[in-house]
Amino acid sequence: MTFVLRGAVALTVSVLLSACAGPIASTGPGAGSPAVAEAGPVEVGIIAFNDFHGSLEPPRQSVLAPDGKGGTMQVPAGGAAWFASALESIRSKYPNHLTVSAGDMISASQLASSLYLDEPTIGVMNRIGVDFNAVGNHEFDRGTRELRRMQDGGCEKFTAKQPCQLEPFTGATFRYLAASTKDASGNTLFPATGLKSFGEGSRKVTIGVIGLTLKGTVDLVSPEGVRGYTFADEADTINAAVPQLKAQGADAIVVLIHEGGKTKGTPDPNGCNDLVGDIKPILDRLDTRVDLVVSGHTHWEYVCDYGKINPAKPILLTSAGVYGKEVTDITLEVDPARHQVVSKKAHNVIVQSVPYTSATGLRENTTLYPQFQPRADILEYVKRYVDASQVFTTRPIGKLSGPATRGEGAESAFGGTLGNLIADAQLAATRSAGAQIAFMNPFGLRAPIVPGADGTVTFGDLYQTQPFGNQVVTETMTGAEIKATLEQGFDTNGPEQVLSPSAGFSFRFDRSRPIGDRIVAMTFNGKPLDLKARYRVTVNGFLALGGDTFSGFVGKPDQVTGPTDIEALESWVKAVPLRTVPVEVRAAPVGR
Repeated sequence: MTFVLRGAVALTVSVLLSACAGPIASTGPGAGSPAVAEAGPVEVGIIAFNDFHGSLEPPRQSVLAPDGKGGTMQVPAGGAAWFASALESIRSKYPNHLTVSAGDMISASQLASSLYLDEPTIGVMNRIGVDFNAVGNHEFDRGTRELRRMQDGGCEKFTAKQPCQLEPFTGATFRYLAASTKDASGNTLFPATGLKSFGEGSRKVTIGVIGLTLKGTVDLVSPEGVRGYTFADEADTINAAVPQLKAQGADAIVVLIHEGGKTKGTPDPNGCNDLVGDIKPILDRLDTRVDLVVSGHTHWEYVCDYGKINPAKPILLTSAGVYGKEVTDITLEVDPARHQVVSKKAHNVIVQSVPYTSATGLRENTTLYPQFQPRADILEYVKRYVDASQVFTTRPIGKLSGPATRGEGAESAFGGTLGNLIADAQLAATRSAGAQIAFMNPFGLRAPIVPGADGTVTFGDLYQTQPFGNQVVTETMTGAEIKATLEQGFDTNGPEQVLSPSAGFSFRFDRSRPIGDRIVAMTFNGKPLDLKARYRVTVNGFLALGGDTFSGFVGKPDQVTGPTDIEALESWVKAVPLRTVPVEVRAAPVGR
């Protein structure tokens, strides 16, 4: 089977598939001629990204980057056409190269992609020229049959939305990898590994690729969407694949994993200050023959020489943030005689695109970082879908008193005024089910809402914030259960998340106290929350299923399913001539 990948240089990749769990082998540029001179290592460029999330248009977001004066600046970035140009720029440096993604390429997408079941995002990636994509948790949002359609193509309908609305869908020309996603017979959903070779004879080098998602995917998606599949331990899965790839001639081992970490301190796309997160214990268990780990999921950017953290694991670890705002330029020097990597380095390139007006002002371009021009064919392809979606995106909903924003950077665990607004909306939408309190998870807030000059917000503005289509659920919880669930935002099962409560409820926490006892005050309608009393609580369906590790919401009695999250928000905004954005602090550390 031959796949044509389009990029800065057109190339043909021959893909050989064996059993479902078997490898994919390909021959890339450089086949048939020496990749470099007959002495020294062979240089291979790897262009990597993660968590693209169908960001076809510039997402009106920035990358926090050093300003050259000891501080940081916000660099406007993203957009598929600019992303394509950045990839071309990097590829031009490498006669030998492959392009890879660490998952969540689709879903939780912009409206122009989501309305069309993310077919245009796959179309963009085909045109850009991707080699391999590891499945992420969001790849499973519409179920495994629809995910298979993303790979294989076709117009069979597996969702409420109609496929192939604007053009026939032929599927991805790149290959999905799913090493840890297995059915009852132990077969993987997609192949576990892939191979790509460069050069010939004594100068031939082969890159082995392992792709997988986090084992916690079952807690992040609808159970129906992954029925019949399990998600194996990440380190065990990788370590089982390494000797297989080595036996098949791999000189370098690259892991694409939809799991990651975060750094602390001053934001730096190329820093690795005090790395924390679930990726660390995975790395600490990996086979030392793993050379490079391209990570994702946390929407963070970093470049880490993990050997400085754990000398026993000299692994290069990268992540390129989210929404195509960055792409990682990775160089591997491979010794074909010794069949190993002799040096490796990486750098996150900011995909600087167009200025935009944020909630706090104009975000302008800077000469400190390269500014990319949009690739014309990608720009035209995206425009076709954007134009088709205009009837939905431009529809006025109502007016807000000002921007509604969530926490960013060091404050990313907080939902901010946006979390307050959405919690209030979901409470109002479920009053008929007896709702008294509502909570919103900050990681479910994808973008701020910035109204127009006259305060007008559109459906597209709301969709950018909540692209999931989760129905809201109202259930009964005791005060003690509410406290225990709030505590889960501060445990070690995932990154910190401070749930945003609806009006009338507030809480304070103390991070210095032991895990499980950090909530020090809760009030409801001006009085301390009664731990023995029963309350009607509303959350989105994702949280009701235990999403983001909030298992405290699972299985509670008297559940009533309400409207979708975006329907609730739309109704709340349009219910009054001008909806005031609630700016009060409802959840904060003690002393604030």
